[in-house]
Amino acid sequence: MPIELPEDERTAAIASIQRYFEANMEEPIGNIAAGGLLAFFLEEIGPAVYNRAIAEAQERMQARIVELDIDLHEEPFQYWRKFETPRRRK
Repeated sequence: MPIELPEDERTAAIASIQRYFEANMEEPIGNIAAGGLLAFFLEEIGPAVYNRAIAEAQERMQARIVELDIDLHEEPFQYWRKFETPRRRK
């Protein structure tokens, strides 16, 4: 599944790439070249970042599922226990 950005985010990303080149490189980068670089990053590196984010989300969800069992567990058949009297030790 290709990673695509909404148009406003794509525009902001291209502007950020251009700004980075202006601040850190000897040559500025044009709009079309910055768009190509962004497309390359999204296709080549984007899936690795995406997959890592999914793995982290799965880890967090698994941890929450374990906590659900602890937080929400109820012992069954507890009705009669409230009528029992504590047994005396001899």
